[in-house]
Amino acid sequence: MLFQVGGQGTRPTFFEMAAAQQLPASLRAALTYSLGVLALRRPFLHKVLDYDDEFFALLMAVLETHSLRTTDASFSESLYGLRRRAVKITADKGTTSVESSDKVYNSGLRKHQKVLSVVFLVVLPYFKSKLHSIYNREREARLQASLWGQDDPGLDEAGFLLDQGETSHAQVETTSVEVSSVTHLKRKVMAIIGACYPWIHATNEGLSFAYQLLYLLDATGFYSPALHALGIHVCRATGQELMDTSSRISRIRSRELERLRGPPWLKAVQRVLLNCIYTTLDYAQTGLIAAVFFFKMMEWWYQSAEERMSAPTVYPPPPPPPPPKVAKDGIPLPPDRTLCPLCCQKRANPSVLAVSGFVFCYSCIFKYVSQHKRCPVTLMPATVEQIRRLFHDL
Repeated sequence: MLFQVGGQGTRPTFFEMAAAQQLPASLRAALTYSLGVLALRRPFLHKVLDYDDEFFALLMAVLETHSLRTTDASFSESLYGLRRRAVKITADKGTTSVESSDKVYNSGLRKHQKVLSVVFLVVLPYFKSKLHSIYNREREARLQASLWGQDDPGLDEAGFLLDQGETSHAQVETTSVEVSSVTHLKRKVMAIIGACYPWIHATNEGLSFAYQLLYLLDATGFYSPALHALGIHVCRATGQELMDTSSRISRIRSRELERLRGPPWLKAVQRVLLNCIYTTLDYAQTGLIAAVFFFKMMEWWYQSAEERMSAPTVYPPPPPPPPPKVAKDGIPLPPDRTLCPLCCQKRANPSVLAVSGFVFCYSCIFKYVSQHKRCPVTLMPATVEQIRRLFHDL
């Protein structure tokens, strides 16, 4: 089946390859967000955010080089148990067909393929990110020029101040010409990038989509144009390969420790540094995956906090006011609450006086308020406009 996750055989499924390809972008977003949150309390981290492209490229260069050297796979591919294999491998003449097939399956990458893999995994994405940022700035500049008009470049664009009392007129003219030529060349380069980058980006995305579609339809064994250019297939690692990875790493590290030269104290220092680097690289995968989890957790936490802050505050209903007290000279209340305090009969057309809350017959309270302009029980000032009919008996 095309959509079988964890399918049989050595060929990875489409979803495994897609997940391995999207992991670096998710990892970068997680690290950038985490540094952004930490920079709110540690302002010096803003300098790292200003060079996030270089910082992430250096980090991925170390991780990809270490992963390709030890596991013959990229950093993200090794997390999913995938390995890179060369497509064209020459077998020895004296071997049988079974031995030849085993050699093709177990053969690793050549040195130049590992170097080119680092170039395609780290260097080209770095330049693509830089071109994308330059294109965005150029597009914003064009939009601003179309809205506000193009201003003539002046000496402010040079980024320096000249002391007219100490420099001659010829030096000022020479410096101005140099600055204007550099600025003009820079603008030409940015204009060329702004014109060519959309086509380059569209071509790259179109080729990637075509290769992914062909890979999904089982028409090719290459998931991306970079793998096709390198002549590399991505295969699912066997159990034996996964078990041999640790022994392979230990052999590589033991050879590196044996190559140390110098006096004993220098060897000891180098050995400690190498052990620290090895420990860091061993826990890099776990640490970065934990960073992605931490990023998602912080995103959920801050999103929930923002929703709580933006949500309208719901307060509990206020307690009812205390009942008004009967005045000393007022009409006393009857013991039966269904009787009118004025006529001492069962209320007809019950109506409430808003200033006090007591209920009377409509005709009784209307006559009393019209004459005395007050509540008969509390003696509070009232008018006939404050009489409200009650319809609870309907």
